[in-house]
Amino acid sequence: MIAPLPPTPPETGLSRGLAAHLPHWEEVYRDLHAHPELAFEERRTAAAVVRELADVGGWETTERVGRTGVVSVLRNGAGPVVWLRADMDALPVREETGLPYASVEPGLMHACGHDVHVAALLGVCRQLAAHPGAWSGTAVAVFQPAEEVGHGARAMLDDGVLDRFPRPDVVLGQHVGPLPAGVVTTRPGPLMAAADSLRVTLYGAGAHASAPHLAVDPIVMAAAVVLRLQTLSARLAPLSPSPLLTVGALHSGTVANVIPHTAELLCSLRTFDEQTRERVLADIRRVVDAEADAQGATRTPDITTYDSFPLTVNDPAATERVLAAVGDAGALGHTLPAPLSASEDFGRFAAAAGCPSVFFHFGGADPGDFDEAAVAALERGTLPPGTATNHSPYYAPSDRHAVAAGVRHLLAAAASWLDPQNGRTAA
Repeated sequence: MIAPLPPTPPETGLSRGLAAHLPHWEEVYRDLHAHPELAFEERRTAAAVVRELADVGGWETTERVGRTGVVSVLRNGAGPVVWLRADMDALPVREETGLPYASVEPGLMHACGHDVHVAALLGVCRQLAAHPGAWSGTAVAVFQPAEEVGHGARAMLDDGVLDRFPRPDVVLGQHVGPLPAGVVTTRPGPLMAAADSLRVTLYGAGAHASAPHLAVDPIVMAAAVVLRLQTLSARLAPLSPSPLLTVGALHSGTVANVIPHTAELLCSLRTFDEQTRERVLADIRRVVDAEADAQGATRTPDITTYDSFPLTVNDPAATERVLAAVGDAGALGHTLPAPLSASEDFGRFAAAAGCPSVFFHFGGADPGDFDEAAVAALERGTLPPGTATNHSPYYAPSDRHAVAAGVRHLLAAAASWLDPQNGRTAA
């Protein structure tokens, strides 16, 4: 998977002058990292985006799209409309990185790298505005809120983003990860799983702990359901790609000597096609109802779905174009053999617009941190021991390497549609 990275090509066309401006975008990243905001609370982040775009100049910027989103348009003659998307929200995670620019917000952290995405897209916006002679078409920068809960893209669509701004011919997005900077991974077709969060409420009958014979204990019921669901997970494994079912939380009771009335499970289901999704949801309902009935539940369990994410699907021809473009710009492109089990709401935009889209992942770590053993682990398809992944309180992309990589990769991908010299139109 990992080979010696090719040298970064000389700055030409849209990349001219980029190196001189990277320190500014790195500082923007550090500022955003220190001030994380949760879904639909990204007001400071949105204000920073608006301020930076005003300093860049030329972009027509609209605030409060989908509550806290920002959309900015740069028109530059005839050509395709290319949407470039970055997500803005952070996570309710307490940061443990020890960075000098660590989060100053208690219990909040940019643990997924969305701060890198915002800074990188702003850097791309600067390059496009600075070199109008190097491209032709319309660029639309979409700074999306609330990706972490799966509602941000939908909120922007419900707010008329496709009608209020030029409709895309292609939608491009990227995500930083714990790989060496200079590595880009993606694949044609399904790239990332669909995901559903499930809330399962079980109903028993409470009593004093000294009289369990008078109760229908929902905690015992919940424990049995968890075990049954693990058995179901094992039966799903032969499917390819295999669905994933995880119980992430079990809540019930408040004190040791009271048997409560209810118990709640929070589950995560990840699937790779709609038929399998419907089958597994039906299986979950069957297992939960049967266990509740076996234990004498006082009413039928409630199962509700929330925070759903669609399947992320890359257009094959557009994906080939992106991999070629980032390779020409000095990246080492890698085609994944199978979809990833993580999820994104990025795909909603292209699905609603009826156009192709491409999402890719790129390394944000200092390549110098990867010794031979680390490279060997990556070549086996695993992360080196001790590597902090996205959503970890220790995850910290390199401010110098991640932002530079994010700008270069997204700029190259955009240029493969917007470059008037390549004679190509949108896929």
